[in-house]
Amino acid sequence: MSVLTRDEAQTRATLLDVHRYTIDLDLTTGDDTFDSKTVIRFTARTDADTFVEVKPAELRSVTLDGQPLDPETLDGNRLPLKNLTAGEHEIRVDASMRYSRTGEGMHRFTDPTDGETYTYTQLFMEDVQRVFAAFDQPDLKAVFELTVKAPDGWSVLANGITTDLGDGHWQAAPTPLISTYLVAVAAGPWHSVRTEHRGLPFGLHCRRSLAPYLDTDADELFEITKQCYDRYHEKFEEPYPFDSYDQAFVPEFNAGAMENPGLVTFRDEFIYRSAVTDTERQTRAMVIAHEMAHMWFGDLVTLRWWDDIWLNESFAEYMGYQTLTEATRFTDTWTDFGVVRKAWGYDADQRPSTHPVAPDPELVPDTASAMLNFDGISYAKGASALRQLVTWLGEKDFLAGINTHFARHKFANATLADFIDSLASGTERDVHAWADTWLRTTGVDTLTPVITPGDEGTYTLQVEHLGSRPHRVAVGLYDQDIADEGRHLVLRERLHLDIPQTDGPQPIGKRPALLLLNDGDLTYAKVRFDAASFKTVTASLSGLPSPLTRAVVWNALRDSVRDGGSTPRGATPEPAVTPAAYLEAARTHLPHETDLALVQGVLAFASVQIAGRYVTTEERPAALATLSSLCRDLIRRTEDGDNPGLRLIAVRHFIDVAAHPDTIAAWLTDGTVPGGPELDPELRWRVLARLAVLGATDEDAIAAELARDPSATGQEGAARCRAALPDADAKAKAWEALFSGDDLSNYLFTATAQGFWQPEQADLVRAYVPRFFEDAVTLAARRGPAMADAAGRWAFPAHAVDPETLRLGERCLRDAEPIPALRRKLVDQLDDLGRALRVRQA
Repeated sequence: MSVLTRDEAQTRATLLDVHRYTIDLDLTTGDDTFDSKTVIRFTARTDADTFVEVKPAELRSVTLDGQPLDPETLDGNRLPLKNLTAGEHEIRVDASMRYSRTGEGMHRFTDPTDGETYTYTQLFMEDVQRVFAAFDQPDLKAVFELTVKAPDGWSVLANGITTDLGDGHWQAAPTPLISTYLVAVAAGPWHSVRTEHRGLPFGLHCRRSLAPYLDTDADELFEITKQCYDRYHEKFEEPYPFDSYDQAFVPEFNAGAMENPGLVTFRDEFIYRSAVTDTERQTRAMVIAHEMAHMWFGDLVTLRWWDDIWLNESFAEYMGYQTLTEATRFTDTWTDFGVVRKAWGYDADQRPSTHPVAPDPELVPDTASAMLNFDGISYAKGASALRQLVTWLGEKDFLAGINTHFARHKFANATLADFIDSLASGTERDVHAWADTWLRTTGVDTLTPVITPGDEGTYTLQVEHLGSRPHRVAVGLYDQDIADEGRHLVLRERLHLDIPQTDGPQPIGKRPALLLLNDGDLTYAKVRFDAASFKTVTASLSGLPSPLTRAVVWNALRDSVRDGGSTPRGATPEPAVTPAAYLEAARTHLPHETDLALVQGVLAFASVQIAGRYVTTEERPAALATLSSLCRDLIRRTEDGDNPGLRLIAVRHFIDVAAHPDTIAAWLTDGTVPGGPELDPELRWRVLARLAVLGATDEDAIAAELARDPSATGQEGAARCRAALPDADAKAKAWEALFSGDDLSNYLFTATAQGFWQPEQADLVRAYVPRFFEDAVTLAARRGPAMADAAGRWAFPAHAVDPETLRLGERCLRDAEPIPALRRKLVDQLDDLGRALRVRQA
C-alpha cells in the first residue's frame, strides 16, 4: 500500500474541489466483509491525472462520469483517474470491504457476555480507505451523506442525526464540510440514554451488557458534557457547528477517544464495571472536555497537513484541563496533568525520536511519518507550551486570537502560520518569535537556582538556564512553620520571574527553607534544587500546602532519578536522587499525601520504573518490600472508610508488588479485603494475575474465574493470567498466539503481551528476548501499524535491562527494516532501556 506524501496532497489539493460524498454501507453481508458503495462529486480545475484511494477486499466496479474503469488498474490502495478534463465529475465505486479486529477502519466486535455484535469506524489518517473510497487528505473537505443497512435490532449512529427508514435502513443527515478522517459510523444493538441541552440532542451509547453501568453514571456524564458545552460557548464566539452531540463508548478502541464531529467515540473502559477513584472519574471528564474542544479546533477548523497535528491535540489538551477546572467540580486538574501527562511529555522529549511541537513540513513528508507524532510532545508538551503562552500573553488576548482564528477559517483548513497570525492580531507581543523558540525547538530546558548571600542576611536568586526558551515562572519561597515544629512549610512569597533574567539577580530577602522554581507548574522545564532546599524537600515534602506544588517537587525528584544523578553539561552540580532515595521519599511522605493523583503517580513510577527497571535483580526484593510496607500503611490509614479512593489505590498497588501470595490469595478466597473493599471483577483479575506470576494459581482457577466473569474484560484478564504462568508450555502457547496467528484482537494481544514478560521469570523467558526482535518485525509487516504499536509497546522485553538486549535491538533497527510504527516504538524502548542501564550503573 502506498502512503500519501505531502507533495502529492498539495498537488491534488490544487487540482480538485471535492463537493459531496454519497455513501451506502451494507452491514448485513456476513461476519468478514461488508458492502460499500460510494459516489464522489468533484471538480477538476485543470486537465490532469490523479487518483482516489480505496482498500477493498474486492473492487467490483468503478465508473467515472458514467464510463466504466477497469478495477484491475487498482494499484495497492490507489485507483488512477487518467485524463481528467477541467470541470465537474462523478466517480462511483462499488466494493466489498473487510471488517477489522485491530481497531482500524470498520472494527467488528462480538460481546462474549451476550453474543451481540457491534461495529464502529476509526478512520484516522489513512483508514477511511478501509471503509469507502475517498480523496483521503484533510484539506479536501466535503459534505458527507450516509445510508446504512444494518441487521434487525440494530441502531445506527453517525456524524449527523440518523433516521430509521425501516427494514434495517438508516439515513444520516448530511454533514457540513468536514475532512474524510472525521466521518464516523457506529452500528449495533446499542443501549442509549438521551437528553437535550440548549435545543441540541445529546446521547450516550454503549454495549447492552454495559447498560447498568452506563445508567449509573449517565447523570454525571451528561452534567460534565453540559458544563463543558456551556463553558466553551462562553469562551468561543462561534457556536457549536453540528446538529447533535453523541458520545459512544465502543469496544476494543485503540485511543482514549476520537473527536468525530457529532459522534465522539470513547474506549468503553470509561464505562466503569468496577470501583474507581475520583481521579479516574476526573480523567474521564477531561477526555470529554478534550474531545469537545476538538469540535472547534480540529473539526470546524482543520489542519491542512499532518505536520500541524499539534494544533488539534495541544489545543484540545490545554482546553480540556483548563475548562474542566473552570466549569466542573474537578477544580484541581492541573495536578493530575503535572503528574501524568507532563511526565509523558518530558520523557518523550528526551529520546532520540523527539521532534518539535510544530515540526518543519519536511520532517513530516508522508502519512506514515505523521502517525508517529501522536505522542507526549504533540499532546502534553504542546499543551504546556500553550499554558505558558497564556501566562505570557494573558487569557483575554489568547481567546481573542482564538476567536479570530475560528472566524477566519471555519469549515476550512489552516496552518501554524495562520494560527500565529490570528494570535498576533490581538496583541502587541511578538507571538511569531515566541512560536519560533517554543514550537520549532526540541528538548527540555533545565532551570537551576543559584542563591547568593547579600547584605544584612539577605540573599539573591540567579536562575541558571540550560536551554533556549524564554520562561515566565513563579518562584515559591517557603519557610518552616515554627508552630508545628517545622513539619509543614508556609508560603512566604511567590515571585514572578522572566527567564533569562535581564535585570540581574532577584532579591529574595532572608534565605527560605525551600526555594521552588516553577511553583504552580506554569512552564515546561525540568527544575533542580539548591542543596538546602533539597534537604528541606527530603524532610518536609508532604508539608507543602498545595498539591500542585507537591507535584512539581515529585516531578523534579523523578527527573533526577531518570537522569541517573547526572548533571547536564554547563549546569551546576546538584544532589543526586537515587532510586533508593526516591523510594525512601515515597515511604516517608505518601502516608501523609491527600491528593489521589499524586499517590497514584508516585506509586506507579516507583513500582513500574524503579522496582521494575532501575534497581538490579538483587535489589528488587527490597524495593518491593518497601512498596508493600508503604501500601500497607496506606491501607491502615484508610480503615475508617473516609477515603475509599486512597484505599483502592493502596490495595491495587499492594497486589501488584506482592512478593508472597498468602495475603492476596486469602483476599481472593474471601472475596474481600478485610475492612473493604469487596473484590469486584477488576480486583479479582488483578489478584489472579499476580498469583499467576508468583506460581500460586493454575489453569483451573483461571478457567473458573472466566466462568464467573465471561465478559470481554474477563477474556482479557484470562489471557493475561495464562501468559503470566511460570510454565514453559504456557509461555510457548502465549508466544504462538501473539506472533504466529492473526486471531487475537488488538485488546487480547495487549493483554497476552502484558502477562508474558515478568521480572520474576527472567530465566524462564530468556530465550524469547532475541525472538522478539525477529517476530515483532514480521508481525508488524503482516498486521499493520496498530498491531505494530501494540507489539512495540506491550510485547517488548522491558524487564531485560542488560547490554545484550540493547545490542539485539540496535541490530534489529539497523538490519531488519521494521515498519515506521514499530521502528519508532523500538527506538523509544531502547532509549529507555539504555537510560535504565545508566541509572543502575550510577
